[in-house]
Amino acid sequence: MGGHFEPLPGGGAAVALDEVEVSILRSLAVQLLELIGPGADQGPEESDPLARLFADGPSEPPADPALARLFPDAYGAPGSEQDAQARAYAAEFRRYTENDLRARKREDALAVVHSLDSLTLTGDDDSDAVLRLSADECRQWLGALNDLRLAIGTRLEIGDEDDSDELFRLPDEDPRKPMVMAYLWLGGLQETLVESLMA
Repeated sequence: MGGHFEPLPGGGAAVALDEVEVSILRSLAVQLLELIGPGADQGPEESDPLARLFADGPSEPPADPALARLFPDAYGAPGSEQDAQARAYAAEFRRYTENDLRARKREDALAVVHSLDSLTLTGDDDSDAVLRLSADECRQWLGALNDLRLAIGTRLEIGDEDDSDELFRLPDEDPRKPMVMAYLWLGGLQETLVESLMA
């Protein structure tokens, strides 16, 4: 089971993680939370679900390329110029959906942090802790793993398969190498988690 998810009887999945893997995953999830940003203050009017439903969000795409990848425009091809009508539609759609999307992405990343925090590590060098996730937790993990790969891929400027092939052959002294290794590892976790849920 080490390093990849396996299906659990009755649904869900499990993976064995060592202390370093837990630390890296937790750190990445916390960084994702910082990138996404804090939620809206829950004042008295924000505790009303109907008020939250009609609360306006941002209408402009984020300036940070990683955030723009996590919260893309709903209209037009990524990276292409939009006409005035497509920009107006994208702004209106973003205004009513981005706050909820940010909240879901925060919940997914927090679920990763909480499940990792619940693990008991013995401190032995060769001992792994087994993380067992319910089907719902698996879906949150899939969302967070996908978001992490999108953010890291954007930072690495991976645009297509050719870009990623070149990065995978980087020499060890290249400063991007740790990020590439994290990108590959997260991809393996994501793939085996999907396979476990489909088993």
